[in-house]
Amino acid sequence: MAQVQPPKESSGLSSFDAYFENVKSRKKLPQPLQETLTTAFARIPVSCFPQVPTGKVIEVQADTTVADAVKILSDCNILSAPVINPDAASSLNWRERYLGIIDYSAIILWVLESAELAAVALSASTATAVGLGAGAVGALGALAVGVTGPAAVAGLTVAAVGAAVAGGVAADQASGGDAPAAADNLGKEFYKVILQEEPIKSTAVKSIVKSYRWAPFIPVATDSSMLSVLLLLSKYRLRNVPVIEVGKPEIKNYITQSAIVGGLEGCKGRDWFITARPISDMGLPFMSPNEVISVQSDDLILEAFKRMRDNQVGGLAVVEGPGKQIVGNVSIRDIRHLLLKPKLFSNFRQLTVKDFITTVVSTGQEVGRPTSPVTCKVDSTLGSVIQSLATKKVHRIYVVVDENEVIGVVTLRDVISCFIYEPPNFFDNYFGFSVKEMLNK
Repeated sequence: MAQVQPPKESSGLSSFDAYFENVKSRKKLPQPLQETLTTAFARIPVSCFPQVPTGKVIEVQADTTVADAVKILSDCNILSAPVINPDAASSLNWRERYLGIIDYSAIILWVLESAELAAVALSASTATAVGLGAGAVGALGALAVGVTGPAAVAGLTVAAVGAAVAGGVAADQASGGDAPAAADNLGKEFYKVILQEEPIKSTAVKSIVKSYRWAPFIPVATDSSMLSVLLLLSKYRLRNVPVIEVGKPEIKNYITQSAIVGGLEGCKGRDWFITARPISDMGLPFMSPNEVISVQSDDLILEAFKRMRDNQVGGLAVVEGPGKQIVGNVSIRDIRHLLLKPKLFSNFRQLTVKDFITTVVSTGQEVGRPTSPVTCKVDSTLGSVIQSLATKKVHRIYVVVDENEVIGVVTLRDVISCFIYEPPNFFDNYFGFSVKEMLNK
């Protein structure tokens, strides 16, 4: 990879329009029914949506270290949290009070750039690595992978990375090895860089929350409509929507895609509910078989995380064989296991996806994790898919045929998109220019 940079959140509003146009063209619901559902959600105020389970939104202080933030997310069993600015903690202006959202996608971008920077530093020519010293190794590594602004912002100074890995090069040489071999055995040294040594040990959330993100921080007011929330979580690709009350400093609620689908699951049996229809009537899955992003079980786990980063997806099907028979699932939140339990994965640069999943399950690191991938058929009902998403607490279901061959994926975003469409001029009338600017970056 010639350059390591956080991906742009979007190429513009046109990408959101393209997704929703595809959804609209594939759905087979009568237009009057779609209008009825959309109108119903437009009349429901956000204030009616249930509060987060704990009754209080978990927030992370901006000066919290990334390692501690991972522990907070894991302990609270959440995927993300608003980041509060300690210098403006008493401000009533949300733009001043909150810096953004920390989530596993931001963390994985930061970790992967760190890994690539360190690996290239180790893989620099042996003579250069040992002869020029730690700082030079770091500089060469940064130059080789094109790391500029974000790495510096995150506190990952090239000198620090060089200092941590140059010793590994020298030690490997002493035993007759070479730099590439040292790079393949980076594990323990990498964890020393990420979690134990300065300045990386003290890297604060505020240093990565803006440089490494997939979506902007866009709150809605308590008197906004649920339709606006559903559109942000579906068409506009947000995974969470903070709810604020004008004139009060704290975030009042935090609505996620999972919470919405859980709410839909609770509506089964109502006359307006469309869940008795097969997912094919919804046009699901909204992709062709060759668009399914997957990873082979014998691929490296690092490659799986890179593939999620490069394609901006939250999870991958783990498959085997040319027929893409699904055998598992790996998600972006799994990165926490590498950070919280490094002793389990000290050889992570050689760890396969299959071994990673096996280790996580066998050591009880993720209680309740499905031991097999959650799947459905093209003739499964939307209701059964929603029930599986809600009760098994997963973010995607894989559509399979024959011998568990994957032909599509149904995500939380896709399910939400089935229930609504965007009325003409709704965006301009309800979101305004500032939101458009944030989404269009």
